[in-house]
Amino acid sequence: MVSKTYVDFPSSERAAPVHGSLVGAVPAEEKVEISLYLKPRHDTHAAPHPGHDTRENMRARRTRQHSGDIRLIEEFAHEAGLTISAIDAGRRLVRLAGTAGKMETAFRTKLHHFRDGRLHFRSRTGRLHMPSDIANIVESVLGLDTRPAAQPRLVRNPNAAATSSYLPTQVAALYNYPTGVTGAGECIALIELGGGYLAADINAAFEAMNLTPPSVVAVSVDGGTNAPTPDDGANAEVALDIQVSGGVAPGAKIAVYFAPNTDAGFIDAITAAAQDATNKPSVISISWGGPESTWSAQSQQSMTSALADAGTLGVSVFVASGDNLATDGVTDGRAHVDFPASSPNAIGCGGTLIKVSGNAITSESVWNDKTSGGGGGISDTYAVPSFQAGAKLPTSVNDGHAGRGVPDVAANASPESGYKIVVNGAQEVVGGTSAVAPLWAGLTALINQKAATPVGFFLPFLYSNTSLLRDITTGNNIPSGSEVGYKAGPGWDACTGLGAPNGEALFTALTTAAPAPTPTPPPTTSQTFTYTLTVALDPDPVLTLAPSA
Repeated sequence: MVSKTYVDFPSSERAAPVHGSLVGAVPAEEKVEISLYLKPRHDTHAAPHPGHDTRENMRARRTRQHSGDIRLIEEFAHEAGLTISAIDAGRRLVRLAGTAGKMETAFRTKLHHFRDGRLHFRSRTGRLHMPSDIANIVESVLGLDTRPAAQPRLVRNPNAAATSSYLPTQVAALYNYPTGVTGAGECIALIELGGGYLAADINAAFEAMNLTPPSVVAVSVDGGTNAPTPDDGANAEVALDIQVSGGVAPGAKIAVYFAPNTDAGFIDAITAAAQDATNKPSVISISWGGPESTWSAQSQQSMTSALADAGTLGVSVFVASGDNLATDGVTDGRAHVDFPASSPNAIGCGGTLIKVSGNAITSESVWNDKTSGGGGGISDTYAVPSFQAGAKLPTSVNDGHAGRGVPDVAANASPESGYKIVVNGAQEVVGGTSAVAPLWAGLTALINQKAATPVGFFLPFLYSNTSLLRDITTGNNIPSGSEVGYKAGPGWDACTGLGAPNGEALFTALTTAAPAPTPTPPPTTSQTFTYTLTVALDPDPVLTLAPSA
């Protein structure tokens, strides 16, 4: 390989895995495939309608913008003995393949195998290094480390017979979802990092709801497949997502994107869904996530860029905010929020407990079972986005800093008022904020069916029209035995955001005047600063970051 000046790539820093035991070094001849994302480029001649770009325009524009970058990557790969397995300029993605030994030399790192129970994964520590010309154009190098990136945000109810439970259609009716529309002509994308679905389960679930089953297609990303296995919790997640989103919008097509549970797989699935010119989803539902603190800076950057692209294309993205209350399951005595729900380009979905009499909700409070419950709080990574500027966010209970507030919206998530679904041939009752994301996604498909254009990233609209949601003012997300967390109250709170949906009111408002989405570009480091933000009104927005003194 031609000698080049190698530089440090700070955002690639990774700590050693918290879970799992070291097995040994990865054999030099082991096959490895990675995802390399290019930095977004600004183009003053981009499409004139920010927030409503098309997939075709974005692909053509980026093919032009990144032609030189891609040539540099091709030269780098050739010199390093790697091969280009795929190029997708629209996604700013180049896939590289080669042996572990070649990858270690190319990025000056060491790869090791770890085992955590039945799970076997590859990992690395420290930072990557690469030639300076490559570092200047690369946003992230993902996939060398294959430790699990996220967990499904679902909680099973082991005592379903003793609690109230509802079919997805019944929950939609309780939230006054519009009738007379089915989501026909729309596509809802579901991101799944494991498990699979059975046609028999879908048929049984929709028969119970007196609905014709929707069209469901599986889309493979990075080798992920529809692979249902017995007693796999991920199967319940997939079933919940399909049955809730499809129950709400039975006329919509459901495209399920299966990807490996790695940072590369997760991000690749989102970029694949957002730019899928075949299925053309207008809504994405994500029921997987992990604490912000477990993500590398480069992964956060590329995830937030991917979500920005979705908003630019008019695609709404709903993300579960987590099921482990204010600590997000981290045991360091501090509050944590779940990512990617904390991204300023995602619509974070929190959880509630509902009490029902007849066909009406009589009370609704924060879901908190003391050991599980809706996640929420103040981001340690992201500054307060412009759409939350007037929301009177609290400061972080950790150290008083201001930051992005999570979640944005909420709905029923407690397994005590859970959802009836069919998994592996049997009916179960489940809860979790993973039910809230597809519930809102289904509502958005109904809205998009009638709206002149897809509503896309409509958080600025919601934060300016809070009366369209029902404010949740009781409860907290403080775990049992802890003082760490937040309380609900009037207005936005770090438990349920702006509140629960009034479906008919949202439908009427958003189909009358659909707002243009305004995605936010990602920060360039994982450090916490107060930032001055300058956003160009362009389908490929550009962010200028200036840490305040």
